[in-house]
This record gives sequence, structure tokens and C-alpha cells, in this order.
Amino acid sequence: MKLSQRMILVLTTVGLLSGCFLAGVGLLTEKPIQMNKQKEIREAIFEVVPQSNSTQKLLQEEELSVYAGMDKNNKIRGLAVKSEGVGFQDKITLMYGTDPSLTRIFSLTILEQSETPGLGAKITSEKEFLRFWQNKDCTQKLSLQKPPVSSPEKLSSSEVNTITGATISSRSVLNIVNQSLKEVKQLREKGKLLSGEPNAN
Repeated sequence: MKLSQRMILVLTTVGLLSGCFLAGVGLLTEKPIQMNKQKEIREAIFEVVPQSNSTQKLLQEEELSVYAGMDKNNKIRGLAVKSEGVGFQDKITLMYGTDPSLTRIFSLTILEQSETPGLGAKITSEKEFLRFWQNKDCTQKLSLQKPPVSSPEKLSSSEVNTITGATISSRSVLNIVNQSLKEVKQLREKGKLLSGEPNAN
């Protein structure tokens, strides 16, 4: 066998073995990754819907999911909306909680983001961004306050704050929330938010 043929054979064999190894690792890690994601979502629901200790999936689409957060008596305390959209750098995935009638946002949390460190990444900061989303009136379209203010009390009931130097990231979050709220309200009107069996904590 010529040297070139032996090299091709060796490289092909190594490539096949490496592929098999990576496939095996992928199979082994797929389930734990999914379990961790489910745990993260469940914890986020409990965070954005006060007094909830069990969940119920009402809707799941490619970029939009809706969960009911329920108390120990299976009374719905609110809805948790998971949605995603494009930020300044990449995709932003977030979740916010509302009352059952979709008139007030309890709070917001960011699940995934790749925004600029020190600027757009501040959308994950409670002090810089998230606290300005608490108890917002969402009966109308939310708007962005610019320039930013120093405390939530300086915002109107339907305004959220801008992060200094990161207007695009701030507006991206706002657009994701406004669009998903619109879609969820339309789905509810059409009777497409269906109840299922609750998932215990």
C-alpha cells in the first residue's frame, strides 16, 4: 500500500472514530442538558409569578411558550411568558410574569443573552434594568424611557428604563415583550391557551 493511501486510511479511521466519540458524548449529555433547561424554566416561572409552586404548560411554539403558575391549591396566580427575539449581538431569551388577565407585568428575567459585556449585558442586572420592569401596566403598549431615570418611581406605569449606552439592547427587550404580549392576548381571545395537568415543583 502506498504511503498516500495509508495516510488517507489512517485519517479516515481517525475521523470516523472521532465522529463516533462525539456522537456518543452528545447522546450522554443530551438528557442532562434538557433536564437543566427544564429546571431553569421552572425556577424562572416561580421567580416571575409570585406565590406559585407548581406549573402548567398552556402553549408551546417555536419562539413563544406560556405557563400558568399555580399555588398549593392549584389556583392560577399568574402567567409566565417565555419569548425570544434578536438583540444587538444575538438572540435574547426572556421570561416575564403577568396576572391571569394579562393586565400587569409582575417582573422580568433574562434566560439567555449574548449582548456586549458591560453595556447590553446589563439587561441581566437587577439594579441596572430588571427592577424597572416590576409592576408594569401592560393594558397598553409599553414604552422606553430615554434618557434613563435613577429610580422606578420616576417612570409612568407603562414605561421601562433604558440602560445608559445600551439603547438597542434595552429596546430589543421591550420589543420582545410587546410583541409576545400582543400574540398571547390574541391567542387567549381565540381560546388557544389550553389547560393541562399541573407539574409539581
